[in-house]
Amino acid sequence: MEFGGRYHFSAPRDVVWAGLNDAAVLKAAIPGCHRIEWVGDDSLVCEIKVNLGLMHPVFKGDLELRNVVPAVSYTLAGRARGGLLGKAEAAADIALADSDGGTELVFTAAGGADGGIMKLGKQLIGSSAQKVIDGFFERVGDAMGVEVTPLER
Repeated sequence: MEFGGRYHFSAPRDVVWAGLNDAAVLKAAIPGCHRIEWVGDDSLVCEIKVNLGLMHPVFKGDLELRNVVPAVSYTLAGRARGGLLGKAEAAADIALADSDGGTELVFTAAGGADGGIMKLGKQLIGSSAQKVIDGFFERVGDAMGVEVTPLER
């Protein structure tokens, strides 16, 4: 499954970068996030309760930042374990660029799942994931106190 989007933040690039790397901002922006914390220079652990329609599994995951170019781009790779529902993996590329009155963020991601998660249906998960992604960037802006506007994909 692939996802993506473009968003305009009404803040300078270094401010957006700082927000994307602040565990408190991320916790506020990720729906169902019970815990997220840095455990190394480029790694985080998290615990997230996910809404998959009729089911609300708790996923425990590990996140790693790769190919980091400060205030410009990075790849965020993650693995999550959902107990009986199986595992999910994803990687996202995030790029920031100066834009009129702020910063443009371009996000592309690909992910997959196994086990019981896939039995719920690829379409349900895909539409849920894209809604979560769109809402995530809006909530990052809210947590940072800046306006975020989705741009054409």
